[in-house]
Amino acid sequence: MSRAIERLAAKQREERLATRGQPHLMFFAGGGTGGHLYPGLAIANEIQKQAPDVQPFFIGAQRGIEREVLPTTEFPHTLLDLHPLYRRSPFNNWRTLVGAFSSWRAISRLAKPHRPLAVVGTGGYAAGVPLAWAGRNGVPTMLHEPDSHPGLTTRQFAKGASAIFLGFPEAESQLPVGKKTLVFSMGCPIVPPPLEAPTRLHARRAWGLPDDAFVVLVVGGSQGARALNECLAKWSRMLPENVAVIWATGKGQADAYLTYERATVRVRPYLSPIADAYAAADLAVTRAGAMTIAELCAWGIPAVLVPLPTAAQDHQTHNARAMAAAGAALHMPQSEFTPESLDATVRELMSRPVVMMAMAEAALLRGHPNAAADIAQQILSLVLP
Repeated sequence: MSRAIERLAAKQREERLATRGQPHLMFFAGGGTGGHLYPGLAIANEIQKQAPDVQPFFIGAQRGIEREVLPTTEFPHTLLDLHPLYRRSPFNNWRTLVGAFSSWRAISRLAKPHRPLAVVGTGGYAAGVPLAWAGRNGVPTMLHEPDSHPGLTTRQFAKGASAIFLGFPEAESQLPVGKKTLVFSMGCPIVPPPLEAPTRLHARRAWGLPDDAFVVLVVGGSQGARALNECLAKWSRMLPENVAVIWATGKGQADAYLTYERATVRVRPYLSPIADAYAAADLAVTRAGAMTIAELCAWGIPAVLVPLPTAAQDHQTHNARAMAAAGAALHMPQSEFTPESLDATVRELMSRPVVMMAMAEAALLRGHPNAAADIAQQILSLVLP
């Protein structure tokens, strides 16, 4: 028996010597949309900071946002013929099957020289095949679920996951986790507020707004939200006294709204960096995407959330309801979002500073500004000896 143990120990030493100096590979899979890709990039960046000998490798879809974003990053990656399930046109699902088969073989080739430490899935159809491959080949899987209502990929692979990282704690009750699955509520990876964030006074002066104004920040995402923009265009003509607006229209819609700029209304196509806008704001009016909510919570900004009604599985409505239940935001369905309802809401909140303070505190309690670093640390603790 002792000789067998010695032989095993010798073999393990040889394997360690053979791989010394070679990076440990970790697959990241997810995409289709920025909400599924950017969290993975943030976690991967932190992985490399904390463990330089671990090399993140991204697997994405040829037809997703990752084909534009991944080539601009420092991470090695491959884009495969991955497809979603075509629910509205099921006759196209042959593409999904053929793409899954070719992608499975491609992942096997990638993993042949160096077995990955884990596959980290960040959601979307691009994560499905890599996670299935990992499960079949005994590679640990980790999942990040940003929304309060878990997506199809997370629900499908939750039971076999080694760990699941949640953006909303409410999601846990909807997941069929395995007996050995660890579940962590660590938030969504975002760019945290700077250690020396601008003061409210400094930020308002940077925007050229009155020091004592009630500042409303309106953001509809990088492409903008037409329903928000149309409402703001009308409301901007009837602003309550001492209210100022920082309004990001989205790059694609800016030309139609830049003429609304005036002393108390600042109109921009896009806010990057956004720190001065967050620091200046008393209230935000936004969609209810997980990343946007994570940023608002990290900054402690009360919000009026107007979910995108066509979002997949209506997940933005679930997010808005969760934030409203937590006391950090008001949920206003798009069908009820009018200049009159927005005006009444802003006037009501302005008159109730105690309510605003409670909402800000509730938002901060939900905030996880260091989510990316925390998730990376936990992943590494689970996969590295």
